[in-house]
Amino acid sequence: MAKHSDEADHGGTPDPDDLPSTIARSDAKAQRTYAKTLEHAEEEYGDGERAHRTAFSALKHTHEKVGDHWEPKAGGRKGPSDAQAEGGRDTHRRTAEGVDANATKEHLLEVARRLDVPGRSSMDKGELVEAIKKANARETRRSRGS
Repeated sequence: MAKHSDEADHGGTPDPDDLPSTIARSDAKAQRTYAKTLEHAEEEYGDGERAHRTAFSALKHTHEKVGDHWEPKAGGRKGPSDAQAEGGRDTHRRTAEGVDANATKEHLLEVARRLDVPGRSSMDKGELVEAIKKANARETRRSRGS
């Protein structure tokens, strides 16, 4: 990842070229949250995977991945999005890859509807999370042109 612009270092809007593509397509709050957390994590852990995981973890407390971008959690809800995030760094559970697995089934059904997930009405909550993860990955690949 490129060095953050001076503007990002002072609380301004980060340069989208310095952000992962899914975050660059997201709102300014998501961009600031990721960039600011990454900056602090790089100071502590160096420029590497751990710093980026830390920044994504912070983002997942306020945003959820919907398709190819991140959106604020429904109703302004804050907190961990899955069992891995609830446990912290030393927890080794599967991540929901940005899907807010702690949201209500109704919310997950709405996200699945927006992503045109087939068969969503007969899915349980766990199946919805998995289907949304797949739909998100598909939309991200499409946006990246891969």
